[in-house]
Amino acid sequence: MRQANSARTPVLAAQLAVALRKGLIGALVFSGVINLLALIGPLFMLEVYDRVIPSRSVPTLVALSLLVLGVYAVFGFLDIIRARVMTRIAASLDAALSAKVYQVIAGASLKTPVTGDPLKPAHELDQIRNFIGGPGLIAFFDLPWMPVYLAVCFYIHPLLGWLALGMIVVMVGLTLLTDRKTRQLMRDSAQALSARNQLGQQTHLGAESLAAMGMEGRARALWQDQHVRFSTLQRQAADVGSFYGGITKALRQLIQSASLGLGAYLVIRGDLSGGAIIAASIIVARTLAPAEQIIGTWRSLISARLAWTQLREVFDLFPEQQPRTRLPAAHQRVQVECLFASPPGVQRLTLQNLNFALAAGSALGVVGPSASGKSTLARVLVGAWQPARGQVCLDGAPLELWEQQARGELIGYLPQSVDLFNASVAQNIARLDPDADDAAVIAAARQAGVHELILQLPQGYDTPVGEGGVNLSAGQRQRVALARALYGEPFLVVLDEPNSNLDVEGERALAKAILAIKARGGVAVVIAHRTGILSVLDQVLVLENGMQVAFGPKETVLARPSPAAKVAPIVAVAGGAQ
Repeated sequence: MRQANSARTPVLAAQLAVALRKGLIGALVFSGVINLLALIGPLFMLEVYDRVIPSRSVPTLVALSLLVLGVYAVFGFLDIIRARVMTRIAASLDAALSAKVYQVIAGASLKTPVTGDPLKPAHELDQIRNFIGGPGLIAFFDLPWMPVYLAVCFYIHPLLGWLALGMIVVMVGLTLLTDRKTRQLMRDSAQALSARNQLGQQTHLGAESLAAMGMEGRARALWQDQHVRFSTLQRQAADVGSFYGGITKALRQLIQSASLGLGAYLVIRGDLSGGAIIAASIIVARTLAPAEQIIGTWRSLISARLAWTQLREVFDLFPEQQPRTRLPAAHQRVQVECLFASPPGVQRLTLQNLNFALAAGSALGVVGPSASGKSTLARVLVGAWQPARGQVCLDGAPLELWEQQARGELIGYLPQSVDLFNASVAQNIARLDPDADDAAVIAAARQAGVHELILQLPQGYDTPVGEGGVNLSAGQRQRVALARALYGEPFLVVLDEPNSNLDVEGERALAKAILAIKARGGVAVVIAHRTGILSVLDQVLVLENGMQVAFGPKETVLARPSPAAKVAPIVAVAGGAQ
C-alpha cells in the first residue's frame, strides 16, 4: 500500500487543491475577523461596569450600545458568509470527486473483490461533504485563536491565565481520550453498515427465491443480526462521545464559575476591577469554546477521516488516464497471445497460456465444461478484466493502448447476466448515447431480429425497460442486449451464452446476426451453450481447466479422434459461469 500511496495521481491532487485553496483561505480570514470581533462583548462589559455605572452617563451607555450593535451585526453577517463559504467548499470537493467516485462504483468489481456495499464510496463522499459543510470544521478554524484569548486572560491577570491554561490541558486530554475510544468503534461501525447494506441488496435481488422457498424469515433474522450489530456499535460510539462531551460541558460551566470566584477574590485583594470579573469570565469561556465544539463533533471528524482514507485507497486502483494517440479502427484480426488470467483479486489462474488468432469475417465458438474459463476469456477479450500475463490485440495493438471509449466503439459484448439500465429500449440499444442516430438504433435491432418485437411494446422504442429490465421478459431482455452489442457495427462481438433464454425464433435471429457479423468483416466469439449455434461458426476453441485443449476449424476439431472423444461431450454440456 505504501507504494500505491506514493503513486497517487497528481491530477486528482490538483483538482482538490483548486477546489479547496481559495475557499479555505477565505474561511480562515472570516474566522480571524469573527474571533477579533468576539472580543467586543468582554470590552463592552468592562466599559459598562467600570466607566458607565460609576459615571451614571446615559449618553455613554447609548453610544457604547450602538457601537456594540453595529459590531454584532457585522459579526453575524460574517458568520453567515463563513457558513456559506464552507458549504460551497464542500460542494466544490464533491464536484471534484464525484466522477472519480462513480468510476470506483462502476469499475471496482473489475479490479478487486467487492465484499461490501457497492455504493459505499458514494456514502463516504457524502460523509466528507457533510463534515466540511457542517459546524465541525469551523471549530478547527477557531482553534488557532485559543492562544490569543489565553494571552488576553494572562493580560487581565496571570492567575486567570493559568486557570484557563490548566483547563485547556484537561480538554486536550479529553480530546485524545475521545479519539482513542471512538476510532475503532467508528471503523467497526462503518464495516457493519456496509455488511448490512450488502445483505439488503442481496435480499432485494433475491426476493422471488426468498418468497418461493420460505427463506424470508431466515433472511430477516440475518438482517436483524447485522442491523443490531451496527446499531450497537453506533450506540457505543455515541455513548463515548456523549460521556466526554458531557464532561467537557460541565467543566466549561465550572471554569466560568471558577473564573468569577477567582475574579471576586482578586477584586477583594484590589488586583482587579468589578468589570474585569465579567470580562474575564466571558473571555475564559470563549477560550475553551473551540475545544468543546471539537469534542462535540469528534464522531463526525472520525467518520470523515475514515471515509477519506478508504476513498484514497480505492482511488489508487484508478489512476488518471493519460491521453493516447487515437489508433485507426481495427478491421483485420484479433490475436490472443500467451494469455493467463484470473478473476479480480483471485490468485488462482482460470486461464493458462491461451494462443489463437481470428481473422476478419470469422466466428469462433468457445466450448468446455463448467469452470473451464469460458466467461473469464469473454471478459478478458472485451477488456473488462485485465490479464495476469499475455495480451489481447486488435490489429496488433494491445487493448490497453486504446482509450476506453474508442475501444468500446470496436467491441460489442453480451454478458451471461443481462444488465439493462432503467431507460428506454432505444437508449439501452444506443449504449446510453444521448446523440445516438435513430437509424443506427433501428439497424442494430433489425440485426438482432428484435425490431418487430420492439414495435409491439406499449411505446415501441421509447418503452422504459424498468430497473434491470423488469418490464421485459428474459428473452426480450437478452435480444435487446444483443442489439446493444451489435450497435454501431463493432469489429469484435463477444456473446457469452447468448441463446440461454431464447426460443427457436430467437435462436434463428441470433444465427442470422452472427452471419451478418461475418459478412461485414467483423469477428464473432460465442460462448456456446447449445450445440445448435455451432452450425454458423467457423472455428472452435475447446477449454478444459483453463487450458486450451483444441483450436481450429470446426470440422477439424470435432473430427479429431483425440481429443475428439472429449470434445463431443464437452460441446454437449458447454456452459458455466467461469
